[in-house]
Amino acid sequence: MLDEFDRKILATLQVDSSLSVQEVADRVGLSSTPCWRRIQKLESLGYIRGRVALLNADKLNVGVSVFIAVKTSQHNAEWAQRFRKIVTSFPEVVDFFRLSGDVDYLIRAVVPDIRAYDELYQRLIAKIDIYDVSSMFAMEQIKSTTELPLLYASSQNGRTAAQTARHAAAARPVTASTPHPAGAAS
Repeated sequence: MLDEFDRKILATLQVDSSLSVQEVADRVGLSSTPCWRRIQKLESLGYIRGRVALLNADKLNVGVSVFIAVKTSQHNAEWAQRFRKIVTSFPEVVDFFRLSGDVDYLIRAVVPDIRAYDELYQRLIAKIDIYDVSSMFAMEQIKSTTELPLLYASSQNGRTAAQTARHAAAARPVTASTPHPAGAAS
C-alpha cells in the first residue's frame, strides 16, 4: 500500500529519475535515509520497474510513428506465441498490445520513413501468416508521456486517491449558500 510520501516519491521520479536521493528527499519532505529506504522498497515491490533515459526519436532518425493493426484467423496458443516472439524481436517495435474487438493486435513502431516501414512489413509477413494488416502513420504527436497517473494506486486504507476525493466530496454537507441549478426546486 502506498502512502502520501510514496506517491510524492513516485511522482518526482517519474519526472526526473536522475535526481539524487537527497534531491528527491528535499522535494517530498523527508530526510535522505528514510527516502532512500522508501525508494528501495518501491523498487523491490515492483512499483519502480527501472530507470531510463528518454531519447529524442527525431535526432536518432526514427521520428515516424506507425501504428500497425493486425487481424488474425489463427486463435491458438502456438500461433500467438510465435507471433509474439517475432514481433518483439524487431527493434523498431516500441509498443505491442493484444486487443479486444475487431483488431487482434496493435503495434507501434518507429522508423525513419515509409520505405523503412515497408521493409519492416515485408520482414514481418515473411515470418508469419497474418489475415489482415492495416497501417496508420501519425501525422502529429499531440501527447506522449511516460508518467503514469498515481490517483488510482491504493493507499494504506485500501482506497485510491480518486476514491478518497469522491468520498470527501460526497460527504460535504449542502449548505444554504450552495447554489442550485437554474429552475431546480429547493
